[in-house]
Amino acid sequence: MRLPRKPKTKIRILIADREGVFRLGLKKLFGVEDDLRVVAQADSAVQTLKVAGAFRLDLIFVQAEILAEGSGDLLARLHKQFPLVRVVVTASALHEQDLMRFVQSGAAGVITKSVDPELFVRCTRKVMQGEAWLPKRQVAQMARLLEANPERQVRPAETLTQREKTVISYLLQGWRNREIAQHLSITEQTVKNHLRTIYDKVGVSDRLELVLYAIHQHLELPPVELTAVQT
Repeated sequence: MRLPRKPKTKIRILIADREGVFRLGLKKLFGVEDDLRVVAQADSAVQTLKVAGAFRLDLIFVQAEILAEGSGDLLARLHKQFPLVRVVVTASALHEQDLMRFVQSGAAGVITKSVDPELFVRCTRKVMQGEAWLPKRQVAQMARLLEANPERQVRPAETLTQREKTVISYLLQGWRNREIAQHLSITEQTVKNHLRTIYDKVGVSDRLELVLYAIHQHLELPPVELTAVQT
């Protein structure tokens, strides 16, 4: 006797975008997938925060223009108030400096609206598996600039310890030093010490360059078990 298949756990999604047609299209795209479910929509920064607090969410797709509303700190606020919810930024156009800003503010991914619709599905699943999703063209451009800088030659990562790789895994998910420290049961100063050592080993100077290095070099990193962190 064949047992019935256990239903997949659905990824609960919020779409925050000013364009109703885009929201509708993305909702229909996700609606045909067994594991994806759009539970709410928003069309402004204020509404995004309100809705995010009213629903149990796993992932938020938020338009870059909405992030720019008001004080422009929506991404940081979402990351602080809902640390277990991944945020992916959608953009009509994207420059390297925008990508830097989004990554530094805790975005788990960035995707341009002009890509093949199927990539939104792949992006959702990859991000929920703990991977970063960034446009290859911009990442490649910034990585080439990083490698071409004679003062910041990147070096092989063979000397990284397992703990240092774990710290990088958290960075790829936008976690702050304090959150990493709490999750690993170490002090925030210890996290800073790890980062300084990592920077020196691979030849980068800050968190963003480290994230770019990890993606560009396809580092094999340990999975991160996400649990709530006290704020």
